[in-house]
Amino acid sequence: MELLLVSLASVLAGFVDAIVGGGGLILVPALFAVFPTTHPATLFGINKSASVWGTALAARQYARRVDMAWSALLPAAAAGFAGGFVGAWAVTVLPSEFLRKLLPIVLVGVLLYTLVKKDLGRDHAPSLAGRTQTLAACAIGLVLGFYDGFFGPGTGSFFVFLFVRVLGYDFLNASAAAKLLNTATNLAALILFAIKGHVWWHYAATLAIANIVGSLLGTHLALKHGAGFVRGVFIFVVGALILKTGYDAFLR
Repeated sequence: MELLLVSLASVLAGFVDAIVGGGGLILVPALFAVFPTTHPATLFGINKSASVWGTALAARQYARRVDMAWSALLPAAAAGFAGGFVGAWAVTVLPSEFLRKLLPIVLVGVLLYTLVKKDLGRDHAPSLAGRTQTLAACAIGLVLGFYDGFFGPGTGSFFVFLFVRVLGYDFLNASAAAKLLNTATNLAALILFAIKGHVWWHYAATLAIANIVGSLLGTHLALKHGAGFVRGVFIFVVGALILKTGYDAFLR
């Protein structure tokens, strides 16, 4: 029964992650609820071991249908990997409580900005090119990679927002780019958790398959319905993240 419950959560997490990120909002609380006495690092390791496969598959599916700026995104993915590894190491030696308090406030700002700018991310019109685009993408990858390894909630959604706001992508192209970078940050964190023995591999394989199923469904819908659909899901997921992280930070 435990495996069934977390597998269903992994399917839903993969579905949401493939569209706009935020799947950790679903799978991580489910793992904590089903395994309340397990060390948190182990639960985060299980989450990464599942989500990295669904995110990688979504990145591959998007790459087949969306024109990816590889010259900028591949270096950015490498930067994200480095940031994710350092962040996962840092969480073992530094407190993260200040981020718990700050996160819902930042998310409110992201949501309000997206709602006010009604045309934000509707058209794909990259505002940077060449080396400038590469440097900007690498900066996004490095900073959010560290955040993903150190804390994590909402990383995929932050990737989408910054690619839309900073680089001028539409929501569909931003989601495609986000999947590539998020795969790198997830992989870095997973490697560190695995080295420290914080992965239950007998659960990881089943949850990975479930996450892939959800990812395929989510990617299909995003590609079928386009940027407007992704924007709507983004607004919904960020709203849910605000409620969840706000509760964790100030009410729990």
